Amino acid sequence: MALIIAIANQKGGVGKTTTTANLGASLALRGQRVLLVDLDPQGNLTSAFGLDKGAERTVADSLLDRKVPLPIVNIENGEVSRLDVAPSSLALASAEAALMNKLGRELRLRDQLSTVEREYTHVLIDTPPSLGLLTINALVASPRVIVPTEARFFSLQGLQMLEESIEEILYLNPRLKLLGIMLSKFDRRLREERQVAEYLRKRWGTLVFSTEVGTNSKILEAGSAGSSVFRYAGAERAAEVYLALAEEVLRRGEE
Repeated sequence: MALIIAIANQKGGVGKTTTTANLGASLALRGQRVLLVDLDPQGNLTSAFGLDKGAERTVADSLLDRKVPLPIVNIENGEVSRLDVAPSSLALASAEAALMNKLGRELRLRDQLSTVEREYTHVLIDTPPSLGLLTINALVASPRVIVPTEARFFSLQGLQMLEESIEEILYLNPRLKLLGIMLSKFDRRLREERQVAEYLRKRWGTLVFSTEVGTNSKILEAGSAGSSVFRYAGAERAAEVYLALAEEVLRRGEE
């Protein structure tokens, strides 16, 4: 049975998609069987693996019609062939609105994943930067959540809002727990970021991952090129960081 993890933060630009893509690739390299679900209408996770956002079927179809299975595409990317992606498109935005009038709207993704989760060890869900119905679907489907955040004072608000949202989601998913908070785009040269990182570790303790993903242009370049950091020249340092993060996720998943 797969460990399903939502990658969520109500603030945008904190590295949710980048985390989902490269953590997924890292877990696959560690021998895990991984499914990545793109639940953001922008489809950036889909693009990050060079997939066509104009695909015939996307996650939107499966959420609207229970009879339509999740579209799953294998990423034939060298040693990361144990990685699959359920793609998204802009149609997911209109699908979210249409779901408001359907019964069991918060449970649609959970029910779809229940049909495939035995095929995987891990399912990672990329979410949009809001607590709309799509993010709620992800949190209801997941027993664990990872929260990427920048080490900036204004980013703390999004983290605190998500913490409050998790309390609400427990009504529908009492299994939901925080797997960890991940410092993303972290620049230790900046005093503000060092102070925020210190505050986070004091406030949340060991829930903050030891691994910190620093600022690295190669991470962004790899995503823009439709590749994980493991297949992008010059991203070796970033690859090591994500492998370390994967090790932490594996350890915490066993607890």
